[in-house]
Amino acid sequence: MTLAIETHGLTKRFGEYAAVNDVDLAVPTGSVFGFLGPNGSGKTTTIRILLGLAAASSGTATVLGSEIPADAATALPQVGALVEGPGFAPFLSGFDNLRRLDSADRHASPRTRNARVAAALDRVGLTAAANKKVRAYSLGMKQRLGIANALLLPRELLVLDEPTNGLDPQGTREIRSLVREIAAEGATVFVSSHLLAEIEQICTHAAVMSAGKLVAQGTLDELRAVGHPVARIVTPDVDAAIAVLAQLGLPPSLETDLGTVEPETLVAALVAAGVRVRGFSVEEPSLEDRFVELTGEGFNVER
Repeated sequence: MTLAIETHGLTKRFGEYAAVNDVDLAVPTGSVFGFLGPNGSGKTTTIRILLGLAAASSGTATVLGSEIPADAATALPQVGALVEGPGFAPFLSGFDNLRRLDSADRHASPRTRNARVAAALDRVGLTAAANKKVRAYSLGMKQRLGIANALLLPRELLVLDEPTNGLDPQGTREIRSLVREIAAEGATVFVSSHLLAEIEQICTHAAVMSAGKLVAQGTLDELRAVGHPVARIVTPDVDAAIAVLAQLGLPPSLETDLGTVEPETLVAALVAAGVRVRGFSVEEPSLEDRFVELTGEGFNVER
């Protein structure tokens, strides 16, 4: 497995405070990788180090096979990024802002500039607002413009920090579709987000940060698999049902962690004991459950 991003012992200290603490990150090439964690967990600081915007106190970071910051000039032209919200000249139009930014890229051909800018704006749904001054843009429109800037040239790696911030549900769906499209073209997409629904719908892999430390990473299925399914039983025979649960070594609750007991085994035991089962459902472990277990904090699950 080749890695688009790899860190070893990555640490960033501000005095005695470790914002990023001994992080070993492994982002597979071609993945859509979700970077999760509560506010202040070290996500943005890690991203800034990967993009050469901040220096690590210790450890190493490799992006697209090049060490950062030593070989940043080799890797970063292949990286598109939106970090900590977009910043644009408010008195210029969206089109002119992108032209201005594109002209600062020595790898960008001036002969095809206008066509590239128009294509990038179309890709994020901003063609109709291309000539409007950015000061009149909503926050969501500015987010789209930031993503358009990251897509002006073909990229091997796209780094997006809260890409759906400020977007309405329709805009969120469009960005979700765009991320899938970019990944299907072969690029690696690294997405930092606090919206669980977005990570679960678009990502193949994820990592969880807590208090500067990397506490888990892997495929979404691997992260979910650490927990156990939960069974919910609906019955008028509560005492008898709890007695059956106790016989199987399960917690005495009609909403119970199944552990290693198969759902079919539990249902058969309930029926054999004469328990009238009016309803039975099994809920598999969720990414939210795993997040709370790892960080002790809740997660924004707004859709």
